[in-house]
Amino acid sequence: MTGVSLFDLSSRRALVTGGGGGIGSAIVEALAGAGARVAVLGRSAAADEEAARVDGIAVRADLSDRDQLRRGFNEAVEALGGLDVLVASHGTVHAAPALELDLDDWDDTVEVNLTSVFQLCQLAGGLMVPRGAGKIVTIASMLSFQGGFGAPAYAASKGGVAQLTKALANEWAPHGVNVNAIAPGYIKTALNHHIWHDDPVRHDAVLDRLPAGRWGEPNDLAGAAVFLSSEASDYVHGVVLPVDGGWLAR
Repeated sequence: MTGVSLFDLSSRRALVTGGGGGIGSAIVEALAGAGARVAVLGRSAAADEEAARVDGIAVRADLSDRDQLRRGFNEAVEALGGLDVLVASHGTVHAAPALELDLDDWDDTVEVNLTSVFQLCQLAGGLMVPRGAGKIVTIASMLSFQGGFGAPAYAASKGGVAQLTKALANEWAPHGVNVNAIAPGYIKTALNHHIWHDDPVRHDAVLDRLPAGRWGEPNDLAGAAVFLSSEASDYVHGVVLPVDGGWLAR
């Protein structure tokens, strides 16, 4: 395949977690727009609404609960009739200085942002590795590269996502399964509402560093998601791809 057909996802079956959120919603619409049949796995009514927008499948599950996660994954895969693409785009943040962070919030962050991502990848890999094909996309962060400020649990979990992505790529690339990550820059979503909406000083400090001259929008991640889910990325393994408006270059 050449040209635009490399990015064609027709006949691909994709499962997107957290698809009712800002980044997840944009990815659901991008994959569906490229031709994929999409299932949205999440715990809120927003997942149902997003699935309905793309004529997809909605499955409710709380991904912080390991039993619910397994049940939801299996239900989504059964409804899709198999699985070609997994995009783990759910996440949470408990913003607090390290000296004030409650250990329950630490545990919740690590469970949602890292452990559940591993569990999803393990389940997806169990289907893809024996078949010799599949695409797994995780969502890392700028805090996979940097320590950030006031979100130590989030930084630790997203650092773990980046290293997990590389570790799985090392194991599964020989079996035809691509495992890669997207590292969003500063994107206007509910997850960092406390910065871009509530903290004008930090908002402007971020903006001043961005060569692109603006904060990102969820749709800015659409192209990267389609690329990493398509044949165009068949020789791409273990990459943590920044989509950051030039943040790291500065």
